[in-house]
Amino acid sequence: MIRVLVDDDEALIRTGFQHILDAAGDIEVVAAVSGRQALAETARLHPDVVLLDIRMPDVDGLTILERLRALPAPPVVAMLTTFDTDEYVAAALRMGAAGFLLKDTDPEHLAVQVRTLAADGVVLSPKVTSTVVDGYLAGRTRSSAAVERLSAREREILVLLAEGLSNGDIAARLYLGVGTVKDHVSAILTKLKVNGRVQAALVAERAGLLRGDR
Repeated sequence: MIRVLVDDDEALIRTGFQHILDAAGDIEVVAAVSGRQALAETARLHPDVVLLDIRMPDVDGLTILERLRALPAPPVVAMLTTFDTDEYVAAALRMGAAGFLLKDTDPEHLAVQVRTLAADGVVLSPKVTSTVVDGYLAGRTRSSAAVERLSAREREILVLLAEGLSNGDIAARLYLGVGTVKDHVSAILTKLKVNGRVQAALVAERAGLLRGDR
């Protein structure tokens, strides 16, 4: 059972997400809270995934993200936002968020995205804009040049990683051992000079790998 905590200041969003996810069968919303309550409830309930509103009246979502990421066993955190051009999104990704979802995400896709997050996959709204990607990549090596450092196998794994597949899924797809995939992912992150899977996925998107330009 995947344990999820939803943190949003809008009661309608909290209730809607809880109803959709609880109906999935393999997902349990252990708490639906607002603002700073997420910190105490996460420490108490140990959810696997936290869906965190990036903008709330009483507290900055980035502040909560930072404190959640500092926990000894931090949950996977994905940011909830109303606008795909929210300037906070790039900052959240740099701080270790596992992705972001728009609040109008199709209910049919929400449970799938939570399962992906729980399996250490990457979740980015299909409406990710070049503005968000550029905001994250500002000041970094050009994506195309960075990708050229990768071997053919590493590029293949990067594409699957960017599509949201976990290490286990990639291993099954490519008939590799999970340990081998982990080694490749570590090499990819090092060569791209990024800190995590989401950042690597953004590099792949910016370099055109997800549009078949490879």
